[in-house]
Amino acid sequence: MLLVGKSALVTGAGQGIGKAIAIGLALQGCDVAINDVNSSLAEQVAGEIKTLGRNSKAAVGNVAVKDDVQRMFKDTIDDFGKLDIVVNNAGIVLKNPFWEITEEQWDRIIAVNLKGTFLCCQAAALYMRPQKSGKIINIASVAGKRGGGLLGNTAYAASKAGVLGLTKGLARELGAYGINVNAITPALTETEMTQTLSPEKRAMIISSMALGRAGKPEDIANAVVFLASSLSDFISGEMMDVDGGLMMD
Repeated sequence: MLLVGKSALVTGAGQGIGKAIAIGLALQGCDVAINDVNSSLAEQVAGEIKTLGRNSKAAVGNVAVKDDVQRMFKDTIDDFGKLDIVVNNAGIVLKNPFWEITEEQWDRIIAVNLKGTFLCCQAAALYMRPQKSGKIINIASVAGKRGGGLLGNTAYAASKAGVLGLTKGLARELGAYGINVNAITPALTETEMTQTLSPEKRAMIISSMALGRAGKPEDIANAVVFLASSLSDFISGEMMDVDGGLMMD
């Protein structure tokens, strides 16, 4: 197991990709705090991880609210004694075209996807700098590289492009403290969030992917495990496409 003795906090881990990431880390020996705004989902995933023999706790809170973030990081440190890994996965999407997006919708998607990642990275750095080590992994999207298009609209793409820029900047600033900061850019992945896609749009996206299938949450989780482990100690500032061969850039 690659992560024995490590502790992690995963945001948006009540379902979908976040849940798969949390379980993937636990299967490698990691203790995991489960963040979600939905307390019942967070408690359920924490319970599943405990059945695997790892320590886990629900860290309920809104990543876009600074007080929530500071509380859940402090509680995690108090329970686990340290924090080695932070995975910023919490995110939301919009479907309406750019000219129909309201100011409130724009503010919300930037608040959750970008500000939330910023707040959690800042909180992580506060704890990781003194220990001179840590792994921060941000879940972005190929939409942030493509500018939306088939995979997310303009507002979603802008928020995820911001996550990519944030990741690179943090990798530069935190490298001197032994902290690796990387991002994963998934393409179409089988989650609750993507189930509303029309069959036609789904087929169009998959036809652009070399492997000819949508991703599974476990595909993203496997990449997170690699970036969270010592196998990635010389990798920082990387935008890792986990996209079935869509981008190839």
